[in-house]
Amino acid sequence: MSKPKALPLSVLSVALLTAMSQTALADESADTSTMEQITIFGKKNPLNTVPGSGHQITEAELEQFKYTDIMRTLASVPGVYIQEEDGYGLRPNLGMRGTGQNRSEKITVMEDGVLAAPAPYASPAAYYFPTSGRMQSVEVLKGSSTVKYGPRTTGGVINMLSRQIPEEDLAGKIDVAAGQDGFAKVHGWAGGQGERIGGVVDLYRYQADGFRDINGVGGNTGFQKNDALAKFSIRSAKDAKFDQVLEFKLKYSDETSNETYMGLTDEDYATNPYSRYSASQKDVMNTEHKQLQVNHIIDFSDSVTLGTTAYYNDFKRNWYKTSKVGGESISGDGTQIAADFDKDPSSGDLEVQVKANNRAYLSQGIQTELNWYLDSHELAFGARYHEDEMDRFQWVDKYNLGANQVMTLTEAGIPGTDSNRIDSAKALALYVQDKITFGDFNITAGLRYEDVETNRLDWGKTNPGRDGDPSKDISNSFSAVLPSLSATYQINDALLVLAGAQKGFSPAAPGNADRQEEESWNYEAGARFNSGDFTSEAIFFYSDYSNMHGNCTAAQGCDDDNIGNQYNGGEVDVTGLELSLGYSFNTAGDISFPVKLAYTYTNAEFGNSFESDFDAWGDVEKGDKLPYLPENMLFASAGIKAGSWELTLAGRYTDDIRTQAGQGSIPSEQLIEAKTIFDLSGRYYISEQQEIYLTAENLFDEKYVTTKIHGSNFAGKPMSVTVGYSYQF
Repeated sequence: MSKPKALPLSVLSVALLTAMSQTALADESADTSTMEQITIFGKKNPLNTVPGSGHQITEAELEQFKYTDIMRTLASVPGVYIQEEDGYGLRPNLGMRGTGQNRSEKITVMEDGVLAAPAPYASPAAYYFPTSGRMQSVEVLKGSSTVKYGPRTTGGVINMLSRQIPEEDLAGKIDVAAGQDGFAKVHGWAGGQGERIGGVVDLYRYQADGFRDINGVGGNTGFQKNDALAKFSIRSAKDAKFDQVLEFKLKYSDETSNETYMGLTDEDYATNPYSRYSASQKDVMNTEHKQLQVNHIIDFSDSVTLGTTAYYNDFKRNWYKTSKVGGESISGDGTQIAADFDKDPSSGDLEVQVKANNRAYLSQGIQTELNWYLDSHELAFGARYHEDEMDRFQWVDKYNLGANQVMTLTEAGIPGTDSNRIDSAKALALYVQDKITFGDFNITAGLRYEDVETNRLDWGKTNPGRDGDPSKDISNSFSAVLPSLSATYQINDALLVLAGAQKGFSPAAPGNADRQEEESWNYEAGARFNSGDFTSEAIFFYSDYSNMHGNCTAAQGCDDDNIGNQYNGGEVDVTGLELSLGYSFNTAGDISFPVKLAYTYTNAEFGNSFESDFDAWGDVEKGDKLPYLPENMLFASAGIKAGSWELTLAGRYTDDIRTQAGQGSIPSEQLIEAKTIFDLSGRYYISEQQEIYLTAENLFDEKYVTTKIHGSNFAGKPMSVTVGYSYQF
C-alpha cells in the first residue's frame, strides 16, 4: 500500500466552493442554531430519549471540579472504566462495558465528531488524547446507537466538544490556577459572532514539576503542555436560497512530560511510593499535534440537512525511556537491578539502554451525513473515507550509570536501527439509520458497513535508510456488515424503557498475524426515569464476543519485539449493570443539596482456553477473568449550593483488579488493591463574572497503586491542593 498523502488543500477548496456557490450576500445573518452535526446529542436527538446509555457532562458540571484529567472527569459516568497511570491523565486508559482500557484503544474517541486517536485503524493505542481541560462538554454513548460512530462499536463512544463560537458579539474567559508540586494553569478564550462572520480563539497551558523524586539526582518529573485552538465561520445570508455554515478549525498542541515506564519494587513502594530509580532519569516524552478541520452544513429545507467534515491530523511523539538495565529488560530483572544499584551506587557502574520510541502518525479523511426528517421517520445516511498510518523509526542509546547516580552517554544509537516500519490503513465506512415513531413507541434500526485495507512495511533493523524493498510487506483486506436494532417506549412523561441489540466490530490491525477482526453481539435493556430534580437510569448489558483483540503496547509491559502486535483471544462473555441517580434537595431558601451516584458491575471472562504471547493474557483457561477490569465501581458526590458559594465532595471506589488473566483469588504480584479516592471542590462567586475556587484531589492523601506495568508499582497522585481565579465576560 502506498503511503497516504495529505488531503487538506483539495478538501478545503471543495468545501469552500460548495459554500460560496450557494451563499448570497446580505446584511442580515442566517439562523444561528447549534452545529449539531459534530455532536451526538441535540435538538434532533435529545439525551433523554436515546435508545441506549447516554450521558452528557455539561460545561457547568466540568466547571465544578475544573479537572485537567479526563479520567477524573469521566468517573461519574457508569460503564466507563478508568486506569490511572502517571497521575495527571496525560495518556488516559479508558474502556467501556468490558472492553479493557489500555490506551483507550478499544473505544471510539472523537473531538468535535472527528476520530481523535493518532491512527485509529492502523495503530489504535491513543498516545495522543485531546486536552480535556479546554473542553466545553463531553458526550458518552453506549449501545446500539453507536452504529454511526465506528470503527469500534462494541464498547461505546466518547465525543469531546471543544469551545464553540459564542453567539454574543464578544464573549470570553480567563482562568488561572496554581497548586502543589509546581502545578500551574492558564486558560483563556475569546470570540464572538457578527452578522455572518464568527470566530473564537482558545489557549490552554498547564504544567507541574511532578510528585515523584529521582533517587540521587532529583530533577523534574512533571510535564508542561500547550494547546491552541482557533475557529472561524461564515454563515449564509438570511435571504440565501439555503442556510449554510462553513467553519474552519485549526489546532496545535505540544507536550514535554518526564514520564517513565519503570515503576518500583514492592519493597521500595512500601518504603517511598513517590520515588524513582536513578536509571530512569533520562526518560521523557515530547509530542506535537496539528489539526485542520473543515465543517460545512447546508439546510436544503426544514427536513433535509447535509453535514460534511474534512479533517487532517498530524501527530509526532518520541518517548525516550529506559528499556534495559544491566543488560536486562525492565519487564524482567532490569527494574530489580536498578533498585539494587540505588541502594548501593558504589557497587559498580551499570549500563543503561534508553530507547527512543519515535513515531509519526497521520490521520485524514472526509465524512458526511444526510439527515432527512419525515413525519414518523428520522433517516440518517452517512459515509466516511479515512486513511491513517503509524511510522516507527527508532533507536537505542547506551549510557553509563556511575557511582554519583548520573547517566553519561557512551554510545549514541543510529535512528532506524531498532524498529523501522510503517503500518497503514485505508477504510470506507457507510451507514444508514432510521428512527421510526409510533406514538410513544420508537424503533431505531441501523446498518453499518466497514471496508478496510491494512499494510505493514518493515525494513528491519539493518536498513535504516529504507533502501530498496522492505523485508516484509504484509497486506490484508476485510469488510464487515454491522446491523443494530433498538426500541424505546415512553410509558409516561417520566418513565422510558429501552432495549437494543447490535453487532460489535473492531478492525484487525496490521500487526494481527491471523488477520482476524474483533466481533461480538451486544445486548442491553433498561429504563430511564426523570421527574423534576430526580434523574435515574439503569441498564443491563451483555456482550458475546466471538473474538476479542489484545493489543501489545509498552503500556502493558509487552516485550519490545512484540510491541505493535495484535492478538486474538477468541470467545469472551461480558455481563454487567450500569446505574446512575441524581437528585437535588432544595430548601425554602436559596440553598440546595445536589447528590449523584453512579455504579457499575462487570463480570468478564474468557469462554475458551488458549496459549498466548500477549503478556496480559498468558496461558488462559476457560473461565479466567479478564485483566484490568474491576468487578465493582462506585461514584458518589454530595454538595451544598448557596447564593454565592458551593462546596462539593466526590468519592470513587474501584474494586480489586488483577493484572493478568486468571480466576479465584488474585496472587499478590498480580493484585492492584481496591481503593477509594475523594476529591473536594469549593467555589466562591465574587460577582456574576468572577469566582475564586479551591480543589483538593485525593483529599485524604490515599496511597495507592495505579498500575503494575512491567511488574513494578506506580503510585497514584498524592493529595494535591489547587487555588484559582476566573473572570468571564
